Amino acid sequence: MESEHIKGAANKAAGKAKQSIGDAIDNKEMQAKGKAQELKGRAQDAVGDAKDAIE
Repeated sequence: MESEHIKGAANKAAGKAKQSIGDAIDNKEMQAKGKAQELKGRAQDAVGDAKDAIE
């Protein structure tokens, strides 16, 4: 399913960006939010892979 992969990629990219910004400004909260968003993206990718396997 394309939409899950697109959402997953977007969340992973945004999460990595937040983590990088958090590292640059030494903001632990932003780092954690970025990691959480990246993990959400990975989960969406996994859902997309599962849906692809069923189709």
